Amino acid sequence: MTSRLLVVGGDAAGMSAASTAKRALGDEIDVLVLERQPWTSYSACGIPYWIAGDVPTLDDLIARTPEKHRENGIDVRTGATATEIDLDAATVTAWTESGTETFAYDELLIATGAEPVRPNVPGMDSQGIYGVQTLADGQRLLDALALRPSKAVIVGAGYIGVEMAEACVRRGIETVVVGKAPTPMATLDLDLGELIADQMRADNIDLRVGVTVTGFEADLSGQVRAVVTDHGTISTDLVILGAGVRARTELAAGAGLKLGIDGALPVDPHGRVDADQRVWAAGDCVESVHRITGRPTYVPLGTHANKQGWVVGRNLAGDGVTFPGVLGTAMTKVMSLEIARTGVGESEARDAGFDAVSERIESTTTAGYMPDARAMTVKVVVDRATRRLLGAQIVGGEGAAMRIDSFALALWNAMTVDELMMTDLGYAPPFASVWDPVQQAARAAVSALGAPLR
Repeated sequence: MTSRLLVVGGDAAGMSAASTAKRALGDEIDVLVLERQPWTSYSACGIPYWIAGDVPTLDDLIARTPEKHRENGIDVRTGATATEIDLDAATVTAWTESGTETFAYDELLIATGAEPVRPNVPGMDSQGIYGVQTLADGQRLLDALALRPSKAVIVGAGYIGVEMAEACVRRGIETVVVGKAPTPMATLDLDLGELIADQMRADNIDLRVGVTVTGFEADLSGQVRAVVTDHGTISTDLVILGAGVRARTELAAGAGLKLGIDGALPVDPHGRVDADQRVWAAGDCVESVHRITGRPTYVPLGTHANKQGWVVGRNLAGDGVTFPGVLGTAMTKVMSLEIARTGVGESEARDAGFDAVSERIESTTTAGYMPDARAMTVKVVVDRATRRLLGAQIVGGEGAAMRIDSFALALWNAMTVDELMMTDLGYAPPFASVWDPVQQAARAAVSALGAPLR
């Protein structure tokens, strides 16, 4: 008997699950996807680079169109906004091009993703305040930028904030970044955050940290003209929201499903929300388990979303696979500066009960005598008792950030700094010094801890 999988959300997690399940089960399963946008399987992470001009068109950000998914046997309904889940009746109600429709399911996947954090302050409904989460958001912002504004204020100094700051500077716009934390990129420790702040200011970004937005002022037409903060008012032509995202879980909460950390949906390792009611969830709307702390965490990234969707798809086919958790590995860049992190920082490690030791080294991206060598700073956090690596952070020039993957692999396999120091990594002067910066940082930690290496 053919069963029906109903997927709410047609981007990374939703389409990964839908495609995986359909490939595995073929005619044994009907897959229906409800997606509120006109597009499926697109890269929200690429939007800042589209805005900056590195990506020529909207279409370049789409990995697979709704038409391609339909050719593969998946019934994709775009422009369909799910409004209600009835768990007892096993139905989802949605606004569609035909009006209100109700769809029955045998299995339900909630993959509703995330949405920009919008400050709950006066004037938030002014015109000219833009989020950067969907392709439609990106197009609206590009349309506004085509009017050649002279000044932009970016609210938030995290990943989205610094990426959008670069995009605006490269377009010749006077750019102000306002952040609540003491330094930009608050997922890194303060000392590395200060390096980022120095470089942003050197790159003509007016960075204002330790500042809280308290409102927006608009002109008589309703167009935003100023950002009000606890440190004064900043005039502007437009505002970009770069304070991160939150899980879009109102639909799930309305159905009575329990929410967890940061309002995200808790799931078991198989991706189930409620096995008895045949409900699954994946992607930016769910929480994950941090592999270092063992605690729930909310880390909305496309890498996790695609894997979680694959896990759900395989489990719908009866495979019993699990999602093993996250490390929070992430990287970005602002102008010429690359930024990366994985695992936990000093304060996170101590909050999790570790006796944390940190070491920081200065190195170069290639052998120091090479003409394209760029400075880089590497910091590692280590558990004193076990000598196990707990986290790493990198700030540096071109060629620095990708080294975070070596640290992530070490963390994934619970390696000690002694083991990491002696790992057989590649060497040639155009790519690394004879002691790679990864191993230089591990060696510094070994020296600080003393003993072992046996």
